[in-house]
Amino acid sequence: MTKLSVNINKFATLRNARGGNNPDVVKVALDCESFGAQGITVHPRPDERHITYQDVLDLQDVVTTEFNIEGYPDDRYMKLVELVKPTQATLVPDAPDVITSNAGWDTIRFQSQLDEMVGHLKSIGIRTSIFIDPIGERIEKAAEIGCDRIELYTERYANQSADNPQKSIADYIKAAKLAHNFGLGINAGHDLTMNNLKFFKSSMPFLDEVSIGHAIVCDALYYGLENTIQLYLRQLR
Repeated sequence: MTKLSVNINKFATLRNARGGNNPDVVKVALDCESFGAQGITVHPRPDERHITYQDVLDLQDVVTTEFNIEGYPDDRYMKLVELVKPTQATLVPDAPDVITSNAGWDTIRFQSQLDEMVGHLKSIGIRTSIFIDPIGERIEKAAEIGCDRIELYTERYANQSADNPQKSIADYIKAAKLAHNFGLGINAGHDLTMNNLKFFKSSMPFLDEVSIGHAIVCDALYYGLENTIQLYLRQLR
């Protein structure tokens, strides 16, 4: 079964909007796990507009499923990941001022930078994943870099799936098969929702994990968090 990792950033956004500690992101993470999530994802940005670095430190000793820390691999991110030693580090090419992730790595252009970062993370026992578009040449280069997995950036699929699902998924299927042939694990994330997840999962070979945050938080407002996580897990079965 494809694992569901819940990105809890938006719970922290809600907390930060009012100050204090409501909702408590540590409790949210533990609740997500108890409701069936097989992983917790965080993306601590430099401005700490949602998940803070202290949140990551607070979570490191309580998350019992897979802990995934996303982020741009600057010095601060690398030091945090070295300290926490999560299950997985997902390297994302985000500029500090972007609202959300909006592109995958150009692994050809940034090969030397990624070589160094991935090599270091793997040397200290952290599974590495590179956020990437479904482009064959970039996936091949990711394999040369030596990462363990790729995370396919799924916004294009999400935008097109309602109108032409077969066309929207075609490049992702090719990318998954190529990555698998190179020995890479396959994650996916961005704008996956209850409306498009089942088709994505049923069409995609070799899919190890999806990371979903914004849609789960939005759906939880209507259905409750426990029920929402169960609904998403049902789409993955």
